[in-house]
Amino acid sequence: MKILVISDSHGHKDSILKAVAYESPDLILHLGDHDKDCSVIEQDYPEIPLRTVRGNCDRSSPGLDTDEFTLAGKRFCMTHGHLFSVKTGKAQITGYAASRGADILLFGHTHIPFSKEQDNIIIINPGSIGAGDKTYAILELKDGVITYQHRNLNQPAKP
Repeated sequence: MKILVISDSHGHKDSILKAVAYESPDLILHLGDHDKDCSVIEQDYPEIPLRTVRGNCDRSSPGLDTDEFTLAGKRFCMTHGHLFSVKTGKAQITGYAASRGADILLFGHTHIPFSKEQDNIIIINPGSIGAGDKTYAILELKDGVITYQHRNLNQPAKP
């Protein structure tokens, strides 16, 4: 299963569509800041499941602040990150993910791609699909193994 993880689209719907068209994911996760940009996914790719959380720019959104789900036996925890002060450190958000039994923690907000494995949790920030280098993350789940990488929308690379 191939998962496209995006965050901080900030109105750049064209960037979302470009990443979806290029990657052909089985699932899309949007980590907030302009979660309503995902309407283009629902319109152009209704067959691809989509999960979103709201960010600090989505205050009027009826969406969730955090979302947790299990997929292929792996527990996912996704949030934008602003409620966990991720710009000043990751201790609060990683503690939260650990308390929830997460295998994979996904967050945005900083616009800076980040990945690390810590205390049996894969921690990923895809960066921003709408600003700067326009980055995103790809996760692949196959036979219980998770692989992941960051990609630049302007220079995507196929594995």
